Amino acid sequence: MRLTICMTAALAFCAASTPVLAKPAEPATPGINQTSWTYTLNGTKMRESIDADGNYITQDLAGKHIDHGTAVMKDDKVCFTSAMNDKGEECWMSKHVKVGQSAVATSDKGEKLKVTKVKYSPLSMPK
Repeated sequence: MRLTICMTAALAFCAASTPVLAKPAEPATPGINQTSWTYTLNGTKMRESIDADGNYITQDLAGKHIDHGTAVMKDDKVCFTSAMNDKGEECWMSKHVKVGQSAVATSDKGEKLKVTKVKYSPLSMPK
């Protein structure tokens, strides 16, 4: 009986001292999916959300549909392709920010835009 108790205690001690696998490190470039952003363009404040599949929708703060299309990460840039115009892919670079923080994004064409990351809130296409 004493041997059983000692073996059980030893096994419990070994199990408790087994190292837990570390959480995998976050990717160097955080994903863009399931994020929302605000910015001002031509005097109009916009809200843009990118869903889990990489589809984005842009609305003004009054809820008017402005644009939609796809967004993908390419290296350290976010590249947007609008379904509403024929400009093709437009890529922007910005530093990683947390919800509530702002950064200046710069397009491949040299345009600059101050963006603020906000809590993710999915937008829907107008009906």
